[in-house]
Order: sequence, then C-alpha cells, then structure tokens
Amino acid sequence: MVEAHGTGTPLGDPIEAQAILATYGQDRDPARPLLLGSLKSNIGHTQAAAGVAGMMKMILAMRQGTLPKSLHISRPTSVVDWSSGAVRLVTESTPWPETGRPRRAGVSSFGISGTNGHLILEEAPAPEPAEDEPADPFTEPAADDSADTVRSWMVSGKSRAVVGEQAARLAASVRASDASVLDVAHALVSSRVAMDRRAVVVGSDREELLAGLDALAAGEPSPRLVEGSVGDGSGKVAFVFPGQGSQWVGMAVELLGSSPVFAGRVAECGAALEPFTGWSLLDVLNGVEGAASLERVDVVQPVLWAVMVSLAEVWRAQGVEPGAVIGHSQGEIAAAVVAGGLSLEDGARVVALRSRALRALSGLGGMVSVARNVDEVRGLLAGWEGRIGVAAVNGVSSVVVSGDAGALDEFVAACDASGVRARRWRWTTRRTPRMWSGSRRSLPGFWLRWRRVRVMCRSTRRCRVE
Repeated sequence: MVEAHGTGTPLGDPIEAQAILATYGQDRDPARPLLLGSLKSNIGHTQAAAGVAGMMKMILAMRQGTLPKSLHISRPTSVVDWSSGAVRLVTESTPWPETGRPRRAGVSSFGISGTNGHLILEEAPAPEPAEDEPADPFTEPAADDSADTVRSWMVSGKSRAVVGEQAARLAASVRASDASVLDVAHALVSSRVAMDRRAVVVGSDREELLAGLDALAAGEPSPRLVEGSVGDGSGKVAFVFPGQGSQWVGMAVELLGSSPVFAGRVAECGAALEPFTGWSLLDVLNGVEGAASLERVDVVQPVLWAVMVSLAEVWRAQGVEPGAVIGHSQGEIAAAVVAGGLSLEDGARVVALRSRALRALSGLGGMVSVARNVDEVRGLLAGWEGRIGVAAVNGVSSVVVSGDAGALDEFVAACDASGVRARRWRWTTRRTPRMWSGSRRSLPGFWLRWRRVRVMCRSTRRCRVE
C-alpha cells in the first residue's frame, strides 16, 4: 500500500502516479497489485500536517487490518498510463490480510518548497507472551479492548478541594473491589451529577488510572490528568479562514446533501455572487460538465469564500460562536462577512471583483520561493531594487519574492548560478496598485459595519471592534 501525496492537481498527480508505477508497480503479480490511496480525499489538505496525517492513517490501517476507501474517485485519470504497472486505486474499503509477512506501507509528502519525503512503515512484531504469567483478574473482556485502548474516569465537585477528596475516595474504593475499568467509567458518567469543577484521568489499564487519581488527590500534576471548570473556554473560540490552496475537486458535495444549513447558506452565496460572475456556484461545486474550472483564480477564490462562509454558518447552527475571526486573502473577506462587518452581498461583490482583477493581471508579474532566510534573500535582491521585493516570509528558510516577470527570470538564473534553490510559482502579480485602482471604481456604496465579533487585522495584529 502507498499513501500518496495526492493533491488532486492535473500537474502533480500524474507525475506522482507515474513514479509509483515505475517503482512499486513493476514485476508484481497482477492478482496482487500495489494499492494506492490518499487521505486528502477524506479530510482535505491539512497543509503542514498532511504527511503526519498520512502516516497516522497507515498505522491505524495496519492495526485494524483494513485499508480505508479513498473518496470522490469516479474513474482513474486518463492522463496516467495505468497499464504500465500493477497499481490499483483503493475505491472501496479493503481488508488487509495476514500473509505471514509484516504489513508494509509507503507514505509520500511533498513540501511547497520542493522538498519531497517518502517514508516506509513496517508493522511492529507481535509481543512475545510472557511465560507462566498469572491471569489478570481485572482484564477487560470487551471485544474492542486492547493494550492500546485508552480509558477515562471523570470526577467532579463544587470546588478543587472537593474534587481531590472525591478522587481519594474513588481510588480507595476501586482498590478494595474487583470492579472493572469499564464498570467504573460507566458508573461515573451515568449515576452521578456532573458538577462545575471537573477532572478526567486517562490510562490504558487499571493501574494507570489509579495513578492519575492519586495525583489528582495529592494536587500534583500528571500527564494522565486534565482539570477544568465549566465555562473556562467561553468566548475564546476563533474562526480562521485560509487563502487559496485549500480547495479540492468535490469539496462540499457531501455536506450539500447532508446539511440543510450548509446548503441554504451556499444557495444564498450563489445568489449574491451571480450578478458579478458568469458561472454557477452550485455547478462548480457539483462538478457539472461544462462548469467553470477551479483552476481559474476568478472562480476558485469566490468558491472558497462561499464554502468558508457556509461552514461558519454550520458551526453557528451547532451553537459555536466565534469570539474573534481572522483570514487571509479571500479568507479575510469571509471573516469580515462572518463578523458582520460586511453584508453577504458586499462580501460577494468584493471577492468576485477582486479575483477578476487578479485574473486580468495574471502574467504581468510573478513569485519565486527562495530557500534562504529573509536577511540573505534581501542581500540577494541587490541590483533588482524597485523591480523585485520580499512578498512573504513563510519560515526561517523559506521566503517568497515577487515582482516583474523579466526581473524574476534574471533573479532565478542568478540564484541557480550561486547554488541557491529558487522556484517560480505558477502565476501571480505584484501590481496591486493597478488592481485596486480598478477595483475601487467597481465598489461604490461600500460600507464596513464592524459588529458582533472581533476581527483580527493581519497587518497590525490588532482587533477591530464596534
């Protein structure tokens, strides 16, 4: 099994698939092909956590003996020659049988800077049973139990002191009885009133749980103990809305069919966008043949804005209200709408006209990712002042510069000659003054109405409040 990076892009996916076919797909029994899937089809792109998420998926698949289904695959892409090797997509949940050999899986993760990682995982050997070990009378007989199953016991009271006393009494009672871990857990949550001051101890067996109770009773910190009060987290929820790059083909389709709240808000967003676009929001989301492509910046940004605004409505319908909002690019426009600073109609107009202006200017400039710290990059930019500048600092050794296309070509060539890794991005523009001069003329009667929720400004890192 290989867990692919699999972002669903027409450029990257065929390259990755051909590489897998050329390495793992050769000289294999056609009846036992390499199985290929990607967690992004299930949970989307988790950005910096994508690699570790794929690793977790494979570890859990080994443990359960089942390969989970990759979603949204109607047919394998025709761009890849699937006949060149024995590789099959995991389109259904598939048993991972015991073959007498350890289960093995490859996990790929490709970084935006060009750093690619491929990890080989192998199933751990089964532990050797201890000889002449007496049976544990407190071993849980439940079918879903294992040495790795974590259990929890909850204790509550009106004050911290009372909670400590409850923990001491509970520990003494458990030690004096033959009650099982599950029976104690069930009794604690089903037969007692939950007070405002609460603590939860966790552990994989009786002794670990009792150790957590002892720490709670003594007022000592423990990694097996979590304490808190009801209401401690109220007013501290923040909604964060990302920029472009969080999209994938088929996003929101299942939620449109299962959540009336989400579907209703998407319909409202579609109606608000319609006067400014020549395409249908629902057609794009549902992948209707002939619908506008998510590859276009004037499509993907309004679509992402609509999905983010609608997801926020789902959270609110469940009683989750943000205490603050923050966003990037079209996510910042979504944040303003969710906060009440922009009406839905004004937000739709801003995101549609802004993305249209970006499309009109695409190709006039560009961006380059440089694998150096910002001070080194500023030194490398000497000689291109006024034509290229630092656009973003993504990390200690990842800086993005932007500017005129011709100057960027010269800059990339100079970096290559000096051994500095620099990579051109697909498109962008640094000519924001020209973009906004046209956008402002298209936004008459535009009002900001700061109310309801704090809006965090990314440039000043301050909250705007009514």
